[in-house]
Amino acid sequence: MALLPAPSIAREIFADALPSAERYAEFLAGPGVERGLIGPREVDRLWERHLLNCAVMAEVIPADATVVDIGSGAGLPGLVLAIARADLSMTLLEPLLRRTVFLQECVDLLGLPNVEVRRARAEEVAEEFAVDVVTARAVAPLERLVGWALPLLRPGGELLALKGERAAAELEQAGGILSEFGVRDAEVLQVGHGKVEPPATIVRVVAGKAPRPSGKRTSSRRGGRRRGERKR
Repeated sequence: MALLPAPSIAREIFADALPSAERYAEFLAGPGVERGLIGPREVDRLWERHLLNCAVMAEVIPADATVVDIGSGAGLPGLVLAIARADLSMTLLEPLLRRTVFLQECVDLLGLPNVEVRRARAEEVAEEFAVDVVTARAVAPLERLVGWALPLLRPGGELLALKGERAAAELEQAGGILSEFGVRDAEVLQVGHGKVEPPATIVRVVAGKAPRPSGKRTSSRRGGRRRGERKR
C-alpha cells in the first residue's frame, strides 16, 4: 500500500506544523512498517484513521498543558499531539525498547523540543508525575487504564482515552474503580466534527484527590513537587 498525500483538512488541523506531520507519516509508512510498529494495510489510511483521528483530540486539551501519553507505541496519539500543539509538554511513556528507539528517532527527525521519550510502565513512574492530562489509545479497557493513568494526574487533571463504539459500555463497566479513585467527573465526548468522519470518541475522566499508586514503588525521591506539578 502507498502513503496517500495529506488530505486538505490536514492543513486546517496541523496548520504550520503540517510539514512535520507529513514527515512523521512518511516515517511511519517506511521504518514504522518495516519494524512492525504499524501494519502494512494501514499505510493507505494513515491520515484518516490514525493521524487526523489522533490530532483532533487537541480540541479538548488546555493550553500549555503537561501531558503523559501511556503506551505510546508508534506515537499515536502522543507524538501526533506534540506535533500539532507545540505548547504542550509531552512525555511519551512506552515500556518496549524497540518502540522507544523508534519514538526517539521520530523526535530527533522532527526536532521536537517539547517531547521526552521514557521507557517505562505507568505504574513504575507514578510518583514522578502530577500532570494536567494523560492520553491513551488502544492500550487497555478503561477499567484497567484508569488504574494506570490516574496516579499520574494532579487533582483536577484529566485522562483522555481515545475509544471506539464501546466507549459508553466501557465507562459503565469502569464505574466501580472510578468510584474507588474518587473521580470528579467522567463522560464520553466526540471531537473533530466536520474534520474527521466519524468524529473521534473520547472518554474523559477528571481526577479527584491524588490517588495512591497501587504498583510497586520504584522511586526514592522524597519531598518536593512531582513532574508537571505546578506551584500553587
